[in-house]
Amino acid sequence: MSKDFFANYKEYIMIPKQEETVKQKKFDPEDYASHFILTLSLYDSLLSSWNEAEKYEVDVNKSIEKVLKQMNQSHEGVYHFQLLELETDKSYFVLSLSCKEKIEEKEAEACISYIIEKIISNPFYVRHSWFRLIGNKGRVKRKLFCFSFKEYIYEKMT
Repeated sequence: MSKDFFANYKEYIMIPKQEETVKQKKFDPEDYASHFILTLSLYDSLLSSWNEAEKYEVDVNKSIEKVLKQMNQSHEGVYHFQLLELETDKSYFVLSLSCKEKIEEKEAEACISYIIEKIISNPFYVRHSWFRLIGNKGRVKRKLFCFSFKEYIYEKMT
């Protein structure tokens, strides 16, 4: 092969386009059919409160903010997540989950379980190293959260 084979490579250079940051639409609860309040705690937790996360080099507040922002961008129009409560002296946090489609009561457990275990947990576990906050039992099961939820009934003010 000739060393001049790629002599005209400059004709083939295409500079990749930068990803444009998409402005997130303001949350309007009336755009969503179902709303839930989720309480999440760590499965097989090594922490007694979020204060202790610093020992494991995890910034809980920043992680939650980043994950929720990414989730809201990637699932815009389908789901909307919002942090409602995170207190450093507690061992749980509270999120709201709004869903575009109506989730029937009998389907809620399976649907919310899927959202938490497949959609929410992975970014925390992998990108934000929350696996450091759980014990071996949690790592083996690859389970990050225990959760409870309750449907939130939104009543329009007239």
